[in-house]
Amino acid sequence: MTERSERTRTTSGGLGLAAARSEEFALLPLPAAPALLSTADGVVVRATDQAAKLAGESTPAALIGCRLADLVTRNGSVSLLRARHGAHPVRPLSWPHADDERLRVTVLVDVSDLADTGSSAAQAAEDDERRWLIEAQRIAKVGSWVYYPETGEVYRSPVLAEFLGEPESQSTADLQSMIDATHPADLPRAHQFYEDVLSAPEDELLEVELRDRAGKRVFLCTGRAEHDRAGRVERVQGTVQDVTAHRALERQLRDEQRKLQDAQRIARLGTWEWDLRSNVMRLSNMLHEIIGKPDTTPITFDSYLDRVHPDDRSWVRRAWRPLIEDGDPIEVEHRYVRVDGTTRILRLHGTAIKDADGRDVLVGTAQDVTEQRAVVTRMERSSQRFTDLVSITPVGIGLFDRAERLVDANDALCDLLGYRLDQLRGMSAKDITHPDEQNTSLPSPAESSGLRRRVPQRVLVRSDGEPVYCELRTSASVQDDGTHFWLVVFQDITERRRAAEALRYQATHDDLTGLPNRTAVKDLLSRLLGRADSNRTAVLFCDIDNFKRVNDSLGHDAGDELLVALARRLEAGLPDGCTAARLSGDEFVIICSDVDSVGGVDSLATRVSGLLRTAVPVHGQLIRVSASIGVAVPDGNSAGGEDLLRFADAAMFEAKQRGAGKVSLASPALMASANRQLQLEGQLREALHNDGLALHYQPVVDADGVVVTAEALVRWPHPDRGMLAPDAFLPVAEQGDLLRELDRWVLRTALREAASWPVRVGRPVGVAVNLAGLVPGGPEFVDAVADTVAETGIAWDRVVLELVETALVDLPSRTHDEMGELVARGVRFAVDDFGTGYSSLARLKDLPAQIIKVDRRFVAGVGGDASDFAVARAVVDMARAMGRYCVAEGVETATQFHVLSGVGVDAYQGFLFSGALPAREFRELIARGPMPVPRA
Repeated sequence: MTERSERTRTTSGGLGLAAARSEEFALLPLPAAPALLSTADGVVVRATDQAAKLAGESTPAALIGCRLADLVTRNGSVSLLRARHGAHPVRPLSWPHADDERLRVTVLVDVSDLADTGSSAAQAAEDDERRWLIEAQRIAKVGSWVYYPETGEVYRSPVLAEFLGEPESQSTADLQSMIDATHPADLPRAHQFYEDVLSAPEDELLEVELRDRAGKRVFLCTGRAEHDRAGRVERVQGTVQDVTAHRALERQLRDEQRKLQDAQRIARLGTWEWDLRSNVMRLSNMLHEIIGKPDTTPITFDSYLDRVHPDDRSWVRRAWRPLIEDGDPIEVEHRYVRVDGTTRILRLHGTAIKDADGRDVLVGTAQDVTEQRAVVTRMERSSQRFTDLVSITPVGIGLFDRAERLVDANDALCDLLGYRLDQLRGMSAKDITHPDEQNTSLPSPAESSGLRRRVPQRVLVRSDGEPVYCELRTSASVQDDGTHFWLVVFQDITERRRAAEALRYQATHDDLTGLPNRTAVKDLLSRLLGRADSNRTAVLFCDIDNFKRVNDSLGHDAGDELLVALARRLEAGLPDGCTAARLSGDEFVIICSDVDSVGGVDSLATRVSGLLRTAVPVHGQLIRVSASIGVAVPDGNSAGGEDLLRFADAAMFEAKQRGAGKVSLASPALMASANRQLQLEGQLREALHNDGLALHYQPVVDADGVVVTAEALVRWPHPDRGMLAPDAFLPVAEQGDLLRELDRWVLRTALREAASWPVRVGRPVGVAVNLAGLVPGGPEFVDAVADTVAETGIAWDRVVLELVETALVDLPSRTHDEMGELVARGVRFAVDDFGTGYSSLARLKDLPAQIIKVDRRFVAGVGGDASDFAVARAVVDMARAMGRYCVAEGVETATQFHVLSGVGVDAYQGFLFSGALPAREFRELIARGPMPVPRA
């Protein structure tokens, strides 16, 4: 690329202007000299032949479109024209064009003769002077700069280049690069400074402080504009001084002064100075604040004495005489009455010094010690109160020396240990500690003062030899004479310890039988299974056969009596190393620590079975009982205590299925099944928490095929086993105590989905939920139902709660009240599987239910079995007579439908009409309208 092309690739705006208005520029007069005509932004739009010749160009057109700042640059104090044959020294003179003020005329004066005339000696002297100037700037940390507005060029001294972190040889730049070297937060002030310098009157010096880009250095920048004869700014000169150290010193001085003032304010300490010749006392600002004098004018010694408390004035005057007459230091503390009438206590120190002129001056401090004196007074009173308190407190307190010998004690400690004070003095901590107590010493006296220690329990001994349980609290302290001592508080915790032992016993033992409970069993198994020979441990899980029959027939008191009798038989008949425990209800557990020592698992199981197979007199009757027993031993797979209990429990259920009084050993297959059940329980719990279950709905229709209600049936879309029916996971929920949570989920989900079902012919479909865990009489039953109805927004009269018949027999009054409260709001209760429980038809009238559901076992035979037909008809007749709504379950054939319809059944549920459908399909079923019914 040629120099001409490089010059002309400036701004397209300048070239466009030059091309568009070339004829107009050609008419503007220019001097007959090397002259250039440029726009306001410095783009050359016309040049004379002399200028082209000076630049080494053949025609002036080669210079058009170039920037003036690119053509004329500055090197130190010399301007250079970039000519084709090299840089040419010139002196540019510039002014606005007379015919167009938007354009400027620049005449380039050839000064090459001046640049070449200097002798080598003169040049050397100039170079030396320049070096001295640069060194002087470096020492003074001052750089210099010159700005030429005509060309936009800035000359920077080497020192300023060092400040800006640029090469010393780079002496030229533009104004923007100077500004950009400023900290971002200071950029607005930097721009304003340069604008103010350019617009300020001639020779007016402006200053500003700016930080470098990193914010670590502070510079004092100055600038002054120089004008030509036409009043235009010809150039701007300035300096940049590094004042970082000065500002840091100023900040340090300010900080020190502030710290001194803060310290005086915190200490309430002021200073004073007294010139004896003028009798003038000058006070610091803090001292003026202390004495409450609003102004800061000097005072005299007499005016100071006038404010001293009248009772202290005479002796204060005498106390000052040694300082006034002989220059001896003094210390005076007295009361001072402030202008506002309040009294303060001042402590003054004074001494004599000589000032810079050798004259005697008295100086000193005055401190407000009013609060300190008040604290001392309070401490003295508090000390007396403490002494009085120690003497009357009911807690034993003793004072021990470094040798741990008792120096003093209060009456309570004497009473606690049964000694007189003169007997206790001189006794060591070991002397009053019970012989069975291992630790007899107090914490080391070498501990620092103020340290407090607590000893939760220490057994002391009374003078009569009886043990006393105490909680010790010790504190190291120092007397006024510097003697270290221990203050020990003895809190009698004998009764508290007994109460704690009783609570501990209650927490680990069964209230009824006194046997260890589940918590104790877990602790015992944890210890046994932590041994090296843990494989010798055995767990026997025992469940009393038909125990519920005893409770139902004879009452719970009789059942409790039976359990206590069996517990005593186990305690008396078990071999050594075996522990009997009661987990809950009629469940006992036997823990054997060494099964080999009792003859093996079979021998132990036979013995335990024999102890629980007996006849026990209860309430005047002889009750024969037996127990189903499950046995589990560690299998080498690091089973924990909970696992062994679970395996033994599963084995007990297996034994119970074989008949009463049987014993079953937990086999590997049974353990694996129990583990699968546990895993399934965990997955079910997770599914409940994450809405991983689903509801299907089976319609209940009337005689016309209209869907009146739908029973919600829970399903589990298991990720590995597919869709699971309730019989696959309800036993797991029952064993894992999840039935209540499962019922809550079903109730909430069913009511929420039913609230959005379509309504046909103005008859919304009700929804029935079968409850097993969330039942009347249980905790928060009414609130749980009410909250769910309110949350889902469904109408109360659309909710049907189904309960099995056995759950509604012999209901207590509280349960009746709860059901009545919900019925009053519109909820209906249904008796599910009626006819399969213990109740008779005569008890039907006592059931607080509005709907009776005839069990499918009777429905299945109504068409051919006379007894089934009789039962079904009896149930329907009783229900109708008592105003109950009757629903037949398991209707699968047209014959069943016609027979049941003939006896007066109100509604029908079964596969004849529809099985259980997913929520979406059931919505479609409702939308289609009445279902077809078989015709006779």
